[in-house]
Amino acid sequence: MNPSTLLSTQPTSANPLVAEKPLIISGPCSAETEQQVLDTCQRLAATGRVNMLRAGIWKPRTKPGLFEGIGTRGLPWLIKARELTGLPVAVEVATAKHVEDCLAFGVDVLWLGARTTVNPFSVQEVADALRGVAVPVLIKNPLNPDVELWTGAVERLHKVGVAHLGLIHRGFSSYGNTELRNAPMWHLPIEMKRRFPQLPILCDPSHIAGRRELLAGLAQQAADLDFDGLMIEAHQDPDQAWSDAAQQVTPERLAELLAGLTWRRETTDQQEFLTALAQLRERINQLDDEILQLIGKRMTVAEQIGRYKKDNSITILQPGRWQQIVDRGVQKGARLGLSEAFIHRFLDAVHLESIQHQDRVMNE
Repeated sequence: MNPSTLLSTQPTSANPLVAEKPLIISGPCSAETEQQVLDTCQRLAATGRVNMLRAGIWKPRTKPGLFEGIGTRGLPWLIKARELTGLPVAVEVATAKHVEDCLAFGVDVLWLGARTTVNPFSVQEVADALRGVAVPVLIKNPLNPDVELWTGAVERLHKVGVAHLGLIHRGFSSYGNTELRNAPMWHLPIEMKRRFPQLPILCDPSHIAGRRELLAGLAQQAADLDFDGLMIEAHQDPDQAWSDAAQQVTPERLAELLAGLTWRRETTDQQEFLTALAQLRERINQLDDEILQLIGKRMTVAEQIGRYKKDNSITILQPGRWQQIVDRGVQKGARLGLSEAFIHRFLDAVHLESIQHQDRVMNE
């Protein structure tokens, strides 16, 4: 099945997930007490900047002993918050029982968390529980950077008849200490936008950042990349939150953050802009063609090197030579305004292709 046309017949105009842009979903990471949920949600509604409320009812945790959510008894708190504010509510589900409980209480929107999306069995269980049910579902990216798993979750829910789907980008787990809790890897949600242009996609900067002081920059980056909205965690007293305290903000601070964002349009009807953009894009096309031609010539030289190595029983991989190429590339790239991270990714891809060409020559 071609993912780019998977949802071509799905209605989009009636999709409540795209009724407003930006769609802002906010609420506490975890529902802790009824008072905490109601106070937080009412303060969020009072800002006038939130379209939908959220709270974690069931919380999958990395280690046992951590707070794993208040459970089903927290659902009536969210429903009461909806009654008091007039805003729809969203809840994360991971099992068929979660789905049944949410539907019984009339939760407006469900979402699959990253730990669920990573497991096709779990996704299928949730999908089967949603068969024939008219409720919108958002799908967070899997923990690991795997677009096919993310795509598979979309396909499973589509196949059981879920008409209104959306995506949430919350970053990807990576080993080692970094400034961010989860690596954004923006190229992966961009790929999902290419595959499913009909689906709204939100960014969850709370889980990407892990720290509240980084939220604004990530949220603006998502807006610049034409995301359809944000899911940001807010709490009446963030420092006292029972889970993910460091990444939550007060409702009032959230309002300030949102007020500072610039949401850009995808295009315009101004002819001067369109003409200039078309000319620049044509230059990009020409440069891309030249780059590909040069890379093709580079691979021809790599094949010649492979033949010499084959004739002289020399290994393909030459670590010393490779390090020279990387060092030279990083230095040259810096002078051209290219980041070191990009140079490494680019040269890694070129090197892998070169090895494959040489390996083919070696084994002719």
